[in-house]
Amino acid sequence: MINLSWSSIEFIHPMWLWLLPLPLLVTRIAPSYRTQQSAIKVPFFHIIAEALNISVSDGASRLTPTKWQRILLYLSWGMILIALTKPTLLGPPQIREQFGRDVMVVVDLSGSMAEKDFTSTNGLKISRLDAVKKVLNDFVKTRKGDRLGLILFGDAAFVQTPFTADHKVWLDLLNQTHVEMAGKSTHLGDAIGLTIKRFEDSNNSQPLSTTSREKVAIILTDGNDTDSYVPPMDAAKVAKVKGVRIHMIAIGDPQTVGEQALDMDTINTIADASGGQAFQALNQDELINAYAEISKLEPQLYQSTTYRTKQSIHQYPVMLMLLIHLCFFGFMSCKYVWRKTVKSKGEHHV
Repeated sequence: MINLSWSSIEFIHPMWLWLLPLPLLVTRIAPSYRTQQSAIKVPFFHIIAEALNISVSDGASRLTPTKWQRILLYLSWGMILIALTKPTLLGPPQIREQFGRDVMVVVDLSGSMAEKDFTSTNGLKISRLDAVKKVLNDFVKTRKGDRLGLILFGDAAFVQTPFTADHKVWLDLLNQTHVEMAGKSTHLGDAIGLTIKRFEDSNNSQPLSTTSREKVAIILTDGNDTDSYVPPMDAAKVAKVKGVRIHMIAIGDPQTVGEQALDMDTINTIADASGGQAFQALNQDELINAYAEISKLEPQLYQSTTYRTKQSIHQYPVMLMLLIHLCFFGFMSCKYVWRKTVKSKGEHHV
């Protein structure tokens, strides 16, 4: 069932309705139409007119419309004006969402991410990766309108989730990750290179109107780069050229030595070279603060517009007017024929 209301009908050119009283003004101001008819001249015409109490006008007869003719005239005039206003039927509201940013989250899955040196809100010791997952679950809630992607890296980097606006799916795929599923080492430079490539592929697959979307990468790592094909510094310079801003979050103890030691100089340089910032998270609270700061640096760029489909229905008033005219003239024609028939039968009877 279709429910129509005034809120679902829009008049594109309502100024035509100002002409509604025009027929009344014309009938009162403009002179009446007069028509000449055949007549018989008699010397005692005025005597007959006075006897029959008939009003007399010189020169021609004035045609006076009947009540129904007036109603038909005004109704037809109203229908024509309504058609000229171009009434439009509005469909149900539709919501169009314009996304703000492409945010690629890059997570290190090397062996050291299994280290249980983070304390949860319940006071339990949890691994670095579990802490990252928990904080990311809260971080995603602040990214309404952003498309999120997920890259995992270790011995190699691979795409776990391409850019998507479905944050629930993104979280499900994040929660399926585990330590060392990408290998034990840390190929940070390769992860940055793959991130840039995914941004380029995403831009090429989108309409031209969306290619200006801002590009942000958040990289979480707890070790230094080991044998990447692309040096991290070179990858960061390319990211700057491509318009990709990289925020680095260093997870772990800076006092650690060996292969798992944090290279804060490289982490800071990558962030500076790409236009981002570097953060250090020694515990879960600092990790939460790091994401909070990133949310401030990257506020939501989200636009939701509502529109309604439009269908012109200006032809229906015209069709209704023609139908009324056909019915009226059909009725008058039948009435005239019926009268002629009755009169003919009466004369024949006489």
